[in-house]
Amino acid sequence: MPRRQTYTLHFNSKHSLNAAGKHVRDGLSSVLRTGDNLWLSCDERTSIERLRLTGPREFSQHTSYELTELLDLPSDKSEEIDIEGLAESEHYLWIVGSHSLARKKPDPDGPDAAKEIARLAQVKSEANRYLLARVPLLRNPVTGDYELHREAPHPTDPAQTLRAAQLRGSADSNDLRDLLAADAHLKPFLSIPGKDNGFDIEGLACAPDGRLFVGLRGPVLRGWALVLELLPREDKHGRLRLSELPGATETYYKKHFLALGGMGVRELRQRGTDLLLLAGPTMDLDGTIAVYCWSDALRCTEDSLVGPNKLERLFDVPHGFGPTAGQDKAEGMALLDDEHVLIVFDSPTDARKPAAHQVLADGVKVSSQKG
Repeated sequence: MPRRQTYTLHFNSKHSLNAAGKHVRDGLSSVLRTGDNLWLSCDERTSIERLRLTGPREFSQHTSYELTELLDLPSDKSEEIDIEGLAESEHYLWIVGSHSLARKKPDPDGPDAAKEIARLAQVKSEANRYLLARVPLLRNPVTGDYELHREAPHPTDPAQTLRAAQLRGSADSNDLRDLLAADAHLKPFLSIPGKDNGFDIEGLACAPDGRLFVGLRGPVLRGWALVLELLPREDKHGRLRLSELPGATETYYKKHFLALGGMGVRELRQRGTDLLLLAGPTMDLDGTIAVYCWSDALRCTEDSLVGPNKLERLFDVPHGFGPTAGQDKAEGMALLDDEHVLIVFDSPTDARKPAAHQVLADGVKVSSQKG
């Protein structure tokens, strides 16, 4: 891994714990930078966290935005969204949930082995996970902070109003999953939990023209990861609908298969016409985590098979193993600038938690953007 610089993220104790007592720093799943603000999601809540750059390598002044107040979630805030991707474009913050099913977790030390084994057969669907939404994101000219709104005037076009909107959904699906239910590659995996190589979204990037790139942690098909390309548009009822996408074999979405050495996508970030990808294991295990550059990804005019010669492996990211097995799992990656990324970790080790309500992230230099 190239030389890293440590960044300290300071959280506010009033916003840091969920109902189950889990700290936001222990479940970070995505990170995005807009100006001096850092936006973070934790996979076990329904809020978005905002920090502000307050030192050379410090973010603090924690503010929490409750999405149940900005969007019409199909379930209440007691049910997590499992937010796995954040992106920004044209005065909107885009948010995507995992869209995955979840298998119950057994306790190997439980007093009733049969009961714990039975838990492994239980698969649950949670409505809030099927979220693809946008929320107005505007810079406050007084404070310099970016803020989220349910509705707000467009900052430069008084004829436009920015409104929060989301893809049509129900208690057990949404328009995207309904489309994929007939897909030759993905149909078999929609009924499989995410941690079992089932369908599982874990990355989001937005092109300037409104196209979304959705990275899948799973499934990985014979070593090939998958990125979906979508074009959501607002309909007359104020809901998001998937529009026809020129060049798409499946009309409403493109499929891009990437040779990531058997890894799935954990995060996506747009850099010019390129996409930077954070890749890691699709299953629940410790394994290689690496950052790749997919050059000219935004210029793909049709479905694509992106071989290893078209992907540049920039660096590997350390992960937990041995005594720290299951910890320091890189899940989020933000662009600090065109030459540096910031990586945040799920289940950070104690070494990454220097004080109460703090966690350390890694800033890493990547190759400069190609002209």
